[in-house]
Amino acid sequence: MAAPVKYLKFLLFGMCFGIVLVKSEVISWFRIQEMFRLQSFHMYGVIGSAILTGMLGMWLIRRFRIKTLSGEEIVVPKKVFTKGNIYGGLIFGLGWAITGACPGPLFAQIGSGFTVVIVTLLSAIAGTWTYGRFRDKLPH
Repeated sequence: MAAPVKYLKFLLFGMCFGIVLVKSEVISWFRIQEMFRLQSFHMYGVIGSAILTGMLGMWLIRRFRIKTLSGEEIVVPKKVFTKGNIYGGLIFGLGWAITGACPGPLFAQIGSGFTVVIVTLLSAIAGTWTYGRFRDKLPH
């Protein structure tokens, strides 16, 4: 199978995911501001149902030892909680509150015509690069 055709399924899945993000209004700056101002349950409901879906999925994977399509065992390594998680979470939440966007919906926002979000995308890329550059000097 040619390389571009091989990745078509990922493009289609991404487009469907983007449509879901737009239709559920989770890319809306106003919905995100409502959440941070504790004025609406909408975003908490979406995030909560995503957490429950993820928990159920992980339970099913572990319970029935589900394998990947290529037959490999799915292994989820244990994560150690550190103070770096707190700092990272605070920085992430502050950026989310200021820009009205987290990494997931950025492309859906840009695709919906909110081209100013390109600045947020470039900032996220710069932040990721900066973290990678100084990772060994940061608290973990």
